[in-house]
Parts: sequence; structure tokens; C-alpha cells
Amino acid sequence: MLSATCSKPPLEFRASAAGENRLPTPTPQTGAEDALQCEFLRHPIVVDNPYTRWFRNGNASREELRHFTVQFSVFSNQFLVAQLCKMIHAETLDSMRASKEILANEIGVVFHAGGGVNGAAGARVGANESDDDPDLVCDEGSIDGGTFRFRAAHFEWLLHFAAGLGLDFSELGKPRHATPSTRHFCDELRRLYGSEDWCVAAGASVAIENWAAAGFWQELVDGLVRVRKTRLPGLALGFFTYHNRIESQHANHALEELAGLQRHPDFDATVFVHSGRHMLDALAAFWYGLDGDRVRP
Repeated sequence: MLSATCSKPPLEFRASAAGENRLPTPTPQTGAEDALQCEFLRHPIVVDNPYTRWFRNGNASREELRHFTVQFSVFSNQFLVAQLCKMIHAETLDSMRASKEILANEIGVVFHAGGGVNGAAGARVGANESDDDPDLVCDEGSIDGGTFRFRAAHFEWLLHFAAGLGLDFSELGKPRHATPSTRHFCDELRRLYGSEDWCVAAGASVAIENWAAAGFWQELVDGLVRVRKTRLPGLALGFFTYHNRIESQHANHALEELAGLQRHPDFDATVFVHSGRHMLDALAAFWYGLDGDRVRP
């Protein structure tokens, strides 16, 4: 989610951004929208992710699925740290609340239909045990008035999936389980997405949210559905199907706020683009690392 203000970027980041000449420097009139269309959505890891392209065929072995799950669990937990930083560094109350919506939902507050700052309506089936099931829980609305449930935490849904692969809590989510490429991505996620400088955080946020909505979740779901049909009938896929549903909503919120970026006098399009590029480069390192780790025929 994006706020409507931004602070001046740090001098060292501004200097680094100004020295990068891979593509023409954006202007305040075209910066945010052009960056989204020409830079972020055309980044190689968004256009063609070799790992998820392979994964969607459903041919991953049990050990490859376990490795993927462990690395993804580290990212999932480290995202909470980055999101908390984003909330703490918010420039406005509305921006802080927007960050809280994502963070609280991640840790187990179920969206409440019709609640929240914007009064968003949802289609939740009611406050009952279905709130623990990611295939039934509402994916719209607000945490304002929502119910907290331990079992509605996204990480617990991932634990449920992992249990089908013989993984337990002690093997998941901790930084010590990360490969070098996963660790690099998580470090950059905290540094950029969770940056105290709003222009840096905004670039990383727009890049990440629109990557997430560009189809990679669907590729993961396609592959896991095939695995469940052919080899592991009890595999719980709710973590992945839920995120596949909600990511377009997150991206839409980001797009709605993009217009305000260009009008703000402190918005620096060059730093915004530079941050988004670096965020996607770090994301690419994560996926290329997974692709390099898998067993080749």
C-alpha cells in the first residue's frame, strides 16, 4: 500500500540512482506509471520466471517440494518484519492503517466484511470455524472488527501444507534455514520495502505487489494441484490458493495510489524506479537460486 507523501531520499541512495543508466531517467510526469509498465512489469523475473514455469508442470520431487517450502517459509516470515517496518515508518495515519491491514491479516486477523477505513465489503461466510480454512475465509474487507484466530495466521496455513511433506515447525521459517540467495532477498526486502525513506519503500512496494499479482501464485497453484492429483492427495493448498485470490486486490490498491505520487512535490521518480529495480533484482536472485538448487535430469 502507498501513502500520499514521501520524504527526500538519502543522499547515498540518490547518488546511486542517478548513476544508473540502464533505461532513460523517468520524469515526474511519467515516472510512476511508466516505471510500472516499462520497468517493473517487464522485468525478466516478472515476464518469465524459469522456476515457477517449471514448477507449474507438477514434476517437482518430494525433496524439491520440501526445499521450496523451507525457503518460501523463510521469506514468508521475513515479510512480516519488512511489513512491520513499513508500518512504523508510515508518513500518515492512513498509510499506517493500510500497512496494519496487511500485517494483521498475515498474523491471523480475519477480514471483516463492511469494516475498515474505506468500508470495503466482503463475502465472508461468518465468524466461525471456517475462519481457520483459507479456502473459506473472506479475502475482502478490513481487519477493523475482524476476529483474531491463531489458525488463521498465514504461516500456520503454510505449516499445514508443510506437514504433508513431512516438515515440522522447527524446520521452517527461521533465517538459519535460508540459502544465500534467500537470505539476500530477505535482507533487501527489509532494507527497501521496509525503508525509512518513503520513496525507496514506495518503489519496492509497487514492484513487489505488482509482481505478486502478475501470475506467479497461479503457476504455483497449478503445479501443486497436479502434485495433489497424482501423488499427494492430502496436500493442503489453502495458503497458496488464498494468496492467489488476494494479490490482485493488493496490486489494485497500489495502482489507485500511484496517481498521487506524481503530484507530490517531494516525489523522486529516479529513486522510486531505482528502488523497484533493486527489489525485483533481489527477488530474481531468490527464484534463480531455487532454480539452480533443483535436481536436473
